[in-house]
Amino acid sequence: METYATALSYAIPGFIVLILAEYLVSRWKKIPVNEAMDTISSLSSGITDTLRSLTGLAIIIISYDWMVDHIALIEIKSSVLVYILTFIGLDFAGYWSHRFNHTINLFWNRHIIHHSSEEFNLACALRQSVSGIVAIYFFLYIPLALIGIPAHVVALVAPIHLFAQFWYHTRLVNKMGILEHIIVTPSHHRVHHAINDEYLDRNYSQIFIFWDKFFGTFQEEIPEKPPVYGVKKPVNTWNPFLINFMHAWGILKDAWRTKSWWDKIRIWYMPTGWRPSDVKEKYPIQIITDPYTREKYKTESSLSLKLWSWFQLFTTLSLMYYMLISFGDLEFIEIIQYSIFLALSIFAYTSLMDRHHMSIYAEVIKIGFGLFIIIREGGWFGIDSLLDGATYIIIAYLIISILSAIYFQFFERDHISSSAQEMI
Repeated sequence: METYATALSYAIPGFIVLILAEYLVSRWKKIPVNEAMDTISSLSSGITDTLRSLTGLAIIIISYDWMVDHIALIEIKSSVLVYILTFIGLDFAGYWSHRFNHTINLFWNRHIIHHSSEEFNLACALRQSVSGIVAIYFFLYIPLALIGIPAHVVALVAPIHLFAQFWYHTRLVNKMGILEHIIVTPSHHRVHHAINDEYLDRNYSQIFIFWDKFFGTFQEEIPEKPPVYGVKKPVNTWNPFLINFMHAWGILKDAWRTKSWWDKIRIWYMPTGWRPSDVKEKYPIQIITDPYTREKYKTESSLSLKLWSWFQLFTTLSLMYYMLISFGDLEFIEIIQYSIFLALSIFAYTSLMDRHHMSIYAEVIKIGFGLFIIIREGGWFGIDSLLDGATYIIIAYLIISILSAIYFQFFERDHISSSAQEMI
């Protein structure tokens, strides 16, 4: 895990530089691809996924190490060919796990966060799930285990394969000639993120596009049909924690409400979006039928609230980066405490972005938990050795954070509402 933390400490600045470069190019080309609150939500979601990874919050049914030790038919020594085979094998497994996530009702909850943005940009690539706690797709790695691909090779190639899926989440790159027939390009992935009927549930491939062409799920981007991004049932929130579990919560409510015991069982594994007929009639859900008339989710967002939200994101990201570079010096319980604090922070400011009263409760818990950590640890995880007096800065931040939430939630919002009434 320490190695992964080190890798992230190098990868994250790279992601941020590329996101900033995309924004500058989009301004130059006059192609709007970023909306402030959406981008903050996307980057915050990326932080939550990082926290899940660093805390080891995962249940592995059967580990790859076990499969190699028990079912390998041959033993392969490390070579360039082994790494190539591993990359292709991971991509094959990625295609099918991606397809299962889209087509099985419960499994869609593992993936909805990635599609929840109504924009399409590099930031939305970082919207990754924290709800997929159980590693259910171990069987897709059986082919790699059978031919004896060493576990350490898979561990090395897997992050490379994951990070290689970042670059094609952009609207600024058009079709790429011959590469369109070989790898996943931005054009292919724009189709995948679209909710247009022509594009829905297409282009599952992660690196090599030929999997879609071979298994019949390929769709080319049509110039006359510009992609519209998001999900059929809009999430209508900036809070990544709510997005991560809202689909499963909806299934649970439907399973409880339906009178059919058979429907209570099968709803979890039916095609994505399936609902029992009695529940569908009694509790209708608004689904987007015409993507071209869809209105994007927006909240009352003054310039000051946007700037404050950017500040919260920057502060949370900075604190997480300190956690990454200090990872080897932290005990497991400290990593858990640190992650809980950052999760509370994200929940608080993204709820404030939604103008939801939960933000105040989250801020109260956040300041209480933060002060508890400081008192218990005698400081903020040794940060004073890096910057003298940094713990006092964090205490000041906690106080300013809750006061600002109260201001934006009650005083500024009332002022905006009053101004709107006067205009009417």
